[in-house]
Amino acid sequence: MFITFEGGEGSGKTTQIELLSEYLISKSHKVYLTREPGGTEGAENIRKLLVTGNPEKWDAKTEALLMYASRLDNYERLIKPNLNKGYIVISDRFADSTRVYQGLVGGISEIEIEELHNFCLGNFDPDLTFVLDIDVEQGLLRANSRNNNENRFESKGFEFHDLVRKGYLKLANKYKRMHVIDATMSVKAINSNIVQIIETYLNENNK
Repeated sequence: MFITFEGGEGSGKTTQIELLSEYLISKSHKVYLTREPGGTEGAENIRKLLVTGNPEKWDAKTEALLMYASRLDNYERLIKPNLNKGYIVISDRFADSTRVYQGLVGGISEIEIEELHNFCLGNFDPDLTFVLDIDVEQGLLRANSRNNNENRFESKGFEFHDLVRKGYLKLANKYKRMHVIDATMSVKAINSNIVQIIETYLNENNK
């Protein structure tokens, strides 16, 4: 089972991924965690190109190509092998990030994005995706409080991130696998909602 977490900057994905991993392990599931861009050694090198530096240093098409180079390496070396070993793989971001950031917001057409996706991954997509939805100002405040230099996307400004939020909500209306979670709730309440959705999915698919 492949689970992904999506959402704007500062929406709390990392915290919820950790809590979900702990829960699934407590239920005797094998869990593997990864992130995007990143995961493998090569993909982490690409990550540095994407998330640091001037916000205008890449255009949307270059970003999309770099994202998919990173994604394909992560998929081939980590995601697919661990799924084949029976792990539940959880990723902090995946292809929906490109569909939103470089597609709906960056202006690359849906057809072009999906052609790139199919070229790299075929019809592979997550089984479940959680979109943590948060007010843009609140999310950026959280994100900018982090003490690191991975702030290229955060520095793109309010208008950009408002479009990102709207893009995720639009995408969630298209894909049944996507579940929008109110990220302003308590950490415990968010986790409870996520666990309930996953347990329902597992029960339905284990019949």
